Amino acid sequence: MSESTVAYRYAKSLIGLAEEKKVVGQVYDDMVFFKQTADDNRDLMLALRSPVVRHDKKMGVLEGIFKGRVSDVTYTIFEIITKKNREAIIYSIADEFIKLYDLREGIQKATVTTAVALTDVLRQKFTALVADATKMKVVLEEKIDTDLIGGYVIRVNDKQIDASVKSRLSALKLEFLQ
Repeated sequence: MSESTVAYRYAKSLIGLAEEKKVVGQVYDDMVFFKQTADDNRDLMLALRSPVVRHDKKMGVLEGIFKGRVSDVTYTIFEIITKKNREAIIYSIADEFIKLYDLREGIQKATVTTAVALTDVLRQKFTALVADATKMKVVLEEKIDTDLIGGYVIRVNDKQIDASVKSRLSALKLEFLQ
């Protein structure tokens, strides 16, 4: 079974348990915290994925970092996953949980990349564009890439609209080469 399938099943079970215990928001915050911690500390994920590091040591690492900083439900899931020798997929579980939470709450995340920082007016236009297309609340992540020269690239899930000057110049270059 693929990692994403297993992670999805754990995340689905976790969201069900969190709903039952009425701590969904808290577990969501814990999953975001876990992902941020893992993103900021590459060694954490290397240790969790390592077949050389024993499972009790991995649990000790998780305990040292997260015990008392995450909800009891989240910490219990960490223990269960570690006992089942699935520590390597905790990051994927957190990612799937966040996706399920967003879906449950009607939140659509979108990433807009521009050559310069967005103004408030443009930010509102991009948010409205995505909200109209998805009929969901939008959380817009902004990135700056000066290589775009101008225009924008907007990404929603697996769909992308590239209206950047860089892509237009590349298309023009290909046209001239033909």
